[in-house]
Amino acid sequence: MNKSTKKWLSIKFSSLFLIPFMVWFIINFVSIINNDYNRLITFLSEQPSKILFSIFVFLSFFFYSLTISEIFEDYIGNEKIKNVANKLIFIFAILLSLGTIITIYNL
Repeated sequence: MNKSTKKWLSIKFSSLFLIPFMVWFIINFVSIINNDYNRLITFLSEQPSKILFSIFVFLSFFFYSLTISEIFEDYIGNEKIKNVANKLIFIFAILLSLGTIITIYNL
């Protein structure tokens, strides 16, 4: 299978898997938005919420990095700059998602 075909399939599958997590997040966000800070911490401290939110964050940053990478592929002509930009966006996505997940699990 071609590299661009794998990337295209990864984008499509990650967006498909992201939909139920997005629905879950929106429903829960609406239910806690008018509550105080302690309710938010309680929500994020519960084990199912930690797991689901961690998966949601990971999938979101995975999808984000793939789609931004596609934009780089289309609009950056210089191969060196394109490769550096792609590597930086992947590192940024990994570090930010890991930082978020570690923070959630330390609550």
